[in-house]
Amino acid sequence: MRQPGWIVVLNGAPRSGKSSIVAALQAMPGDPWMNLGVDVHVRHVTPQAYRPGIGLRPGGERPDLEPWIARFYPALYDSIAAHSRQGLNVVADLGHHEAYTTLRDVLPACARCLAGLPALLVGVRCPIDVIMARRNAGQAGREGHYVTGAGDGTIPPPVRRWQDGVHAHGPYDLDVDTSLLGPAACAEAILERLNDGIPRPSAFDRLAAPSDQ
Repeated sequence: MRQPGWIVVLNGAPRSGKSSIVAALQAMPGDPWMNLGVDVHVRHVTPQAYRPGIGLRPGGERPDLEPWIARFYPALYDSIAAHSRQGLNVVADLGHHEAYTTLRDVLPACARCLAGLPALLVGVRCPIDVIMARRNAGQAGREGHYVTGAGDGTIPPPVRRWQDGVHAHGPYDLDVDTSLLGPAACAEAILERLNDGIPRPSAFDRLAAPSDQ
């Protein structure tokens, strides 16, 4: 019987460094890492009229999309699980938040899609001043994609909402701080955690468990 592949979900705010960690993992020798993250889903899976899809930021800007996102996310996690069951390693860089009532149950539903699979939930953290510096510096090929500052040191509300909301769901199996570690070092830390064994109960186990409330 084929052994399931590892699943690594990177959760963090935009410009926290998630996609660079994905690239570092994919460059590692050994078995391939399949990328099923937010950029792939938004750019190549989601129709234009439904974008930013699962990348919808906190703030209520597209209430018409919220019911769809509550379906897009579990469908994506079902795809992640299917890849793992084929023995493929999967990395997905995402930005979960619970800023909308319709999304409150989405992460637990996603966690249940991964039941019985070796899944690691990684918090990708970065101080907001570093995130603002990265936003203001821009990124080749993504001009105009990110909200930037006005040059007076103030934090735009969308950036603050991301920072406040993206890690509000509870503890992770592993935290990395991209202001302290580069992408390769973060990838090495993730592989080390996987080789040491995923904690039990894992972060996904806790999220999937029925609430006592």
